[in-house]
Amino acid sequence: GTKKKAACPGLGLFYTVLSAFLFSLASLFLKKIEDLHAVEVSALRCIFQMAFVLPGLIYYKTGFLGPKDKRIFLFFRGLLGSSAMILLYYAFQVMPLADATVITFSSPVFTSLLAWIFLKEKYSIWDLLFTLFTVTGVVLIARPPFLFGSNVTGIEGSYTNHLKGTIAAIASTVSAASTFVILRKVGKSVHYFLSIWYYAVIGLIACIIALFVMNEWRLPYCGKDRVFLILIGILGLGGQIFLTKALQIEKAGPVAIMKTMDVVFAFILQILFLNHLPTWWTVGGALCVVASSSGTAIRKWLQSSKKAKQNEI
Repeated sequence: GTKKKAACPGLGLFYTVLSAFLFSLASLFLKKIEDLHAVEVSALRCIFQMAFVLPGLIYYKTGFLGPKDKRIFLFFRGLLGSSAMILLYYAFQVMPLADATVITFSSPVFTSLLAWIFLKEKYSIWDLLFTLFTVTGVVLIARPPFLFGSNVTGIEGSYTNHLKGTIAAIASTVSAASTFVILRKVGKSVHYFLSIWYYAVIGLIACIIALFVMNEWRLPYCGKDRVFLILIGILGLGGQIFLTKALQIEKAGPVAIMKTMDVVFAFILQILFLNHLPTWWTVGGALCVVASSSGTAIRKWLQSSKKAKQNEI
């Protein structure tokens, strides 16, 4: 018989690094946009995703609503997922790129906590330790005045905006973690394209309502901003595709660990293109958050590998 061609060693990890680089570039271009509110950028990103997903829904004949017993989960997946995107985009606009990126890396820790609460998954002393590390990292980045004094350095603009960005990044992370818990609950019974469809449609509706209330909707004045918007859509989509491909051919643990390259790229791009040197507080916070998220990923990976070996026996 013919032998099955072996996958290229490390290809999944290369896809992960490439995905991290594309996501980081998209975040950089978001920082460069001057005339648009984060909610409007999110709305245009949703439109871009809808245009991409629609042919896939038609090709795979998934329908537009999904199974009746899964629609409520899909609705909240779309609502929480799009909320995470909007809040993250706002955080990117009002605080340093590296700070916002680091806070988002606390997502695995919050996922473990929410899975323990809602899915009754095991929550050990190690998970608690990683959670405390994450909280410490976020505090080092936020640097509240009652702990660090009123003279806070190394931030963009006013401390009020920095604090708003920090709160938005944390809320985005919790929303993203809630999305992961919902996707675990749904499992493989719903097609991936349908999940993205709900994310894009509900996100677009939420953005339009928010823009109407805030009276913020306007076309970008500068041709440069329009180019950045297109690039954000393309790079975000490319990053999602490569991350999905990585998870298809590589175990989740190594992918989660390699995804910490997001933080490295964020620091590099911030220094090279935004002329903003991170403070030692940010570096210390980054080490705490990356250590806790990597520890969570490694622990879950080892647990799943042990369970797989027991099933083989």
